[in-house]
Amino acid sequence: MKLLITAPYHDDGLKALEKQFGEVIYRSWKPNGRAYNEAEILHLLQSTGAEALITEHDHVTEQVIRAVPALQFIGVCRGTPSNVAVSVATELGIPVFFTPARNAQAVAEMFISNVIMLLRNTLPGMAWLKGRQWQEGAHDSYLHFKGNELAGKTIGLVGFGAIGQLIARLLQPYPCNIIFYDPYVAEYNSSYRKCSVEQVFTEADIVSIHLPVTAETKGMIDGRLLTMMKKDAIFVNTARAVVVKREDLLDVLEKQAIRGAVLDVFNNEPPDAIDYRLIDLPHVIATPHIAGATFEVEDHHVEIMNRALLQWYARGNKGIAELANKEILKVHLQ
Repeated sequence: MKLLITAPYHDDGLKALEKQFGEVIYRSWKPNGRAYNEAEILHLLQSTGAEALITEHDHVTEQVIRAVPALQFIGVCRGTPSNVAVSVATELGIPVFFTPARNAQAVAEMFISNVIMLLRNTLPGMAWLKGRQWQEGAHDSYLHFKGNELAGKTIGLVGFGAIGQLIARLLQPYPCNIIFYDPYVAEYNSSYRKCSVEQVFTEADIVSIHLPVTAETKGMIDGRLLTMMKKDAIFVNTARAVVVKREDLLDVLEKQAIRGAVLDVFNNEPPDAIDYRLIDLPHVIATPHIAGATFEVEDHHVEIMNRALLQWYARGNKGIAELANKEILKVHLQ
């Protein structure tokens, strides 16, 4: 099999795939400075004669897949294969593999660091210090920037997949109380409490969103839920902006109905004027969609993808969690 890889991949990962599949053609998108667009990725597939693809952010559209319908598989080094026309791949019997939880550690660590910064008034304290406002003998900093500890807080997680569960585990030693809403999770640590989404917003000191984008979740977090939050609660979104009604979030923050927010995702990237109204609020810590951006994430996605491909092709295990289009098991692979 001739395998085209455009996702970042380290040498050991490439060698393992060469051993498993044969020829590997490595054309990472990173030297290009951006993901390959539809025309570019199609040209790469056709010019190399690739029989399979491992991508990260490239635009693997319906047109691309239909132009190379003999692909044996598509691997997507992302937590969700949102850049791939998965339904078309399913129609053509092409398995699509992805790398759930590749960035779980990165997102969980950034959740903790940024929540603590907001609780402890770290950023305004730094600005005060760099502004040369520390006067002789004054205790202004101690009085003005006194914050709160994370320990003892109730953390409400909306969506309790890999990232939510890792955050819960990392927070236990602080200690924190963990409540969550996720109708699809049946088994969980008995020290956590499963409850309604309304209870999460009502009871939690920190509400953190970890929802995928589906027809059901778009706009799910609205003013009805946001206005249930405690006045001193913090709202966190490191998932996807479209699951939150932006105008409703802006309203509660501008009215200071809650303590603040930690935001890593926005309706428009780069942001538009309304996004910047959120970003510029003094009680918001905003980062440019970097919660999952660590060098280690690339190592994680190589490990997860290679393990999935080994299970599928070398060991014949068709029940792997990394298969995005499980429908093909019923239609094409019986």
